[in-house]
Amino acid sequence: MPILNQGNLEASADVLRALAHPLRLKIIAFIDKNKIINVNKIYNTLKLEQSITSQHLRILRKADIVETKREGKFIYYSINYEKIKKVNNLVGTFLGE
Repeated sequence: MPILNQGNLEASADVLRALAHPLRLKIIAFIDKNKIINVNKIYNTLKLEQSITSQHLRILRKADIVETKREGKFIYYSINYEKIKKVNNLVGTFLGE
């Protein structure tokens, strides 16, 4: 069971803030559906500007919600399910669930 402390709560709040945006949720859902996908496919399929997509992916990377793997000039994204699970457990503990 996760330990409730200020650091854990602040880290979880950062993740929740990163998730609390409709476009980022759309990007996460798309990555989840495809398991691993390159950035070009994300912005082309979702019809987003490359710069906007990169900004949102940077926020998701900083919050450790997505993981990256580079193959040549392509960057592939996948969901960090373990991080999401930890935050979910911590929030549940905080709420007394």
